[in-house]
Amino acid sequence: MNYRHGFHAGNFADVLKHAVLARVLLHLRSKERPFRVIDTHAGRGSYDLHNEEALRTGEWRYGIGRLTDAEREPLQRELVDFLAPYLEAVSAWRTQHGAFSYPGSPAIVRHFLRPHDRLLAVELEERAFLKLGRLFPPGSRVKALRLDGYEAWKAFIPPKERRGLVIVDPPYEAPDEFGRVANGLEAAVKKWATGMTLLWYPVKDRVLVENFVARSKGHLPVERLRIELDTGAAQDEPGLSACGLIIVNPPWTLARELEGALPLLARRLSRGSHPRASCQRL
Repeated sequence: MNYRHGFHAGNFADVLKHAVLARVLLHLRSKERPFRVIDTHAGRGSYDLHNEEALRTGEWRYGIGRLTDAEREPLQRELVDFLAPYLEAVSAWRTQHGAFSYPGSPAIVRHFLRPHDRLLAVELEERAFLKLGRLFPPGSRVKALRLDGYEAWKAFIPPKERRGLVIVDPPYEAPDEFGRVANGLEAAVKKWATGMTLLWYPVKDRVLVENFVARSKGHLPVERLRIELDTGAAQDEPGLSACGLIIVNPPWTLARELEGALPLLARRLSRGSHPRASCQRL
């Protein structure tokens, strides 16, 4: 595996994933009972947007940079309201770690944890895991664990709290990655039918994506949302231009929140003349 998220941190895909993640975490916090989050592919946990990797691609400039650039047109009110929890987490992280630090999913989750909530951040790659462990030492309500993410997904659900979320965000470098994700999702729903799952996927091969979604439709007797955002970038432009999320057992308010905000977000993150966004129940 040669995927390095440092090249892509803070891009449009991170913005979509982390903005939705923040809304889901707010829902979990709305009830007094504790919850646990399991991040199966946690990465290093934090990224420097002024290091060589990030500057080489500049992808963050078309993602988080579009939201925080004071010289750009102000965000529309509905988009401000939707993004507020996410941008609050980013701002808090930067206050502590520097103006060009970008929080990965574990850091976003950590921002929303209450004293009795917990995060299990799983990462297999050794260098990323060492950085993750230093970022979240014992006692931080976060346990960093070096393990294959799919094994952790299977082993640690349902959590003892019986409430929570699994974040599944693999690199999709392996040819069978979509198949592994589909198998993991089917097994997870059977084992923990009430659990929430946030699953991210890239849209590079539309046929592969539609086959994956069709498979999940036929085997998952639970409520699901499918969210996609296409920046409208030209086909010959480098890098990813579209991605999606599948949310299993989504908060009942999420679809309504996305209805107005998602098209506005697509236009804000546009890299072409025809950005598109959609949210549908599966």
